[in-house]
Amino acid sequence: MTSKTIAVGILRAIGIVTLIGLLLYFVYQIQTVIIYLIVAVIISLIANPIVELLSKKLKFPNALAVGFTLFLFLSLLIGLIALFVPLITSQGNNLSLLDTKAIEANLMQLYGQLESYLSNHNIDINRVIKESNLTSKLKFNYLTDFLNSVIGTISSFGIGLVSVFFISFYLLLDKELFIIGVKKIIPDASEDHVLNSIVKIRHLLSRYLIGLLIQLTVVCVLYLIVLLVFGIDNAFVIAFLCAILNIIPYIGPFIATILSAILTMLTTINQDFQTVTLPTTIYVTIGFFIVQLIDNNVTSPFIFSKSVNSHPLEIFLVILMIGTLFGITGMIIAIPMYTILKVIAKEFIPENKLVKILTKNI
Repeated sequence: MTSKTIAVGILRAIGIVTLIGLLLYFVYQIQTVIIYLIVAVIISLIANPIVELLSKKLKFPNALAVGFTLFLFLSLLIGLIALFVPLITSQGNNLSLLDTKAIEANLMQLYGQLESYLSNHNIDINRVIKESNLTSKLKFNYLTDFLNSVIGTISSFGIGLVSVFFISFYLLLDKELFIIGVKKIIPDASEDHVLNSIVKIRHLLSRYLIGLLIQLTVVCVLYLIVLLVFGIDNAFVIAFLCAILNIIPYIGPFIATILSAILTMLTTINQDFQTVTLPTTIYVTIGFFIVQLIDNNVTSPFIFSKSVNSHPLEIFLVILMIGTLFGITGMIIAIPMYTILKVIAKEFIPENKLVKILTKNI
């Protein structure tokens, strides 16, 4: 092997690595668009049976069938959001009825007791606070930052929602054109593989959706039982909201537990703190923790391993990797996206050893 051959090989390797790096950087820069597209494809695959039912069985024009189907999806989303308005209103009423003077007096009493206790142990809390310069470290713009964050999140959600529904509309409306375009692009030898992939993907995603609905229903019922046992107001709405958060793998249940504790405390905040509010909040939190243990160790692994034919450890690693790349949204779409990739890999490279292992149950 000559030095020229080695140099050419090194340059080629550097070029390939550079191209891969640029490609990954490009994907990172447009990750939001990629997520919109993936979500739109998933919605289109789920909505397609409804569109076909309306257009073929009920003789709807194609555009009307697509528009009506997406309108149903949007109405469902708006209905879910509207469901939480009574919860927000009631918690606002609870806060408005607070005896702020009594709370302030209790806090001052607590501070006095703490100061007296520390003084008995030769600790001057006022001097510690002064020396630590704590007040200078406090930032009073947290509320402004929080409000800006909320406004930004709502704005991003609105843009994402419009983008996803816009893409989904044309994917459903012009699906025949897309299929024809794909057939023209791909070689004739691969046409059957593509069509088989679409059929399998639609089937597995339908099973995944059914499995997800079963999981959320089970979790919602268990949450509801916990809340009803302790007499929490708006129990169904709180249980439903916390169950919806389970769509976010691993992080969602943690957020749901914190949210349930906050809402429980707000619901009972006008009662005695030591005998009612604090114990009830602790019991509800323990109940939610038990529900999550059941879900994480029994419900979720069984449902998802059966619906998408993947091992629970495999699902965990995929969610972890995609979540690292694309954040919470990536975690939500990780399983559908991974399922799509597995189906495509099995159709086009079935002899690959890794593909054989990962797709043996598909």
